[in-house]
Amino acid sequence: MQVPPAFDLSHAVRTIKDYPKPGILFRDITTLLGDARAFRRAIDELVQPWAGAKIDKVAGIEARGFIVGGAVAHQLSAGFVPIRKKGKLPHQTVRMAYALEYGEDEMEMHVDAVAPGERVVLVDDLIATGGTAEGAVKLLRNIGAKVEAACFIIDLPDLGGAEKLRAMDVPVRTLLSFPGH
Repeated sequence: MQVPPAFDLSHAVRTIKDYPKPGILFRDITTLLGDARAFRRAIDELVQPWAGAKIDKVAGIEARGFIVGGAVAHQLSAGFVPIRKKGKLPHQTVRMAYALEYGEDEMEMHVDAVAPGERVVLVDDLIATGGTAEGAVKLLRNIGAKVEAACFIIDLPDLGGAEKLRAMDVPVRTLLSFPGH
């Protein structure tokens, strides 16, 4: 579900042409994060569907998902779970491989970060092809979490990631949509 145009925050997102490679329009949320009013509005809109609901944990995908997810967790009075690249967490972990545009990588979280049956909202700044988010959903479900939804500030719908999550029965909430990539 995308937020109505009245809440359009696109003015707060910087677009950088040809980054990280020619032909790519990189959607940079650091400008949104640096604008206190836009950042607050984005967090309020991401949280809105779960205000008053019992969400146990918010899982954020490295790295910008930590910033957004931490703020969402605070607003929901929920715990925060970092999902990181392989080898970055100090305690015993569970791991999941996920698809990249060209190849594969692995992500992990602490084995005791989420108890079976806990209600979790997955958060990141942007959904593109959905490989990382799909891997995170599988990782959370493998340890018994109930993934209530996935939230992103930006959706790149032409790349199909949000639809991939919906096909996994994960409701998706986005605030902005940028056609193309």
